[in-house]
Amino acid sequence: MTTTSQKNLKGTWAQAIGTFLLPVLIVFGIRWIVVEPFVIPSGSMIPNLLIHDHILVKKYSLGLKIPFSDYWIMRWRTPQRGEVLVFRYPENPDVYYIKRLIGLPGDVVVVRGSGQITVNGQEWTLHEDPPREDDNFSYFSEDTGQQKHVVRFYGSPLASDESKEYQVPEGEYFFMGDNRDQSSDGRVFGYVPEKYLIGPASVIWLSCESTLTSVSYICDPRQIRWKRLFNSVQ
Repeated sequence: MTTTSQKNLKGTWAQAIGTFLLPVLIVFGIRWIVVEPFVIPSGSMIPNLLIHDHILVKKYSLGLKIPFSDYWIMRWRTPQRGEVLVFRYPENPDVYYIKRLIGLPGDVVVVRGSGQITVNGQEWTLHEDPPREDDNFSYFSEDTGQQKHVVRFYGSPLASDESKEYQVPEGEYFFMGDNRDQSSDGRVFGYVPEKYLIGPASVIWLSCESTLTSVSYICDPRQIRWKRLFNSVQ
């Protein structure tokens, strides 16, 4: 083999490796820094997020982490009360949860009944929404003082007089689901360390009633919820 042909062969291999690695690096960079897709596995965030909603999470929104770790390189903002965030489940960090952020570090959160919230003495007011068809639940518009969203209860949120206080430790956060009577959240597992935060949910890019029998994580194309596609997460 001549010297020229050896150089051409090396060039071909370098080009092939570069062609293969470049798309991988682009995809990795997007998922590490920009956005990452997640699928909603449970009904804890009904009515705002449904089972089999496919969402995009803005990983760049809070800051930048070291790849494959939970350690921040830099932070440019803290999450806000009322945001819907994805985080690692404190009792098993390999599992991802999505809930609404209720309490920031240092906050005092009081939960009355099945989910009426007061933060640092300020009540998140509830205004009852009209009933929905074929549904035995009650829906309320919840006002945090900065934004509004809809939450769901079996009946009255204050059917019980019981209340519980949560004092959020420094460096940790308190979350609850919007489906207040059917959510395993901070009332059960406690607080979420800052290092386990992933980012706020941004948009529903795909949604379906059911998935394929043979591949449980792929939507059945006959069961697409077309009206939910590209809706912002409230």
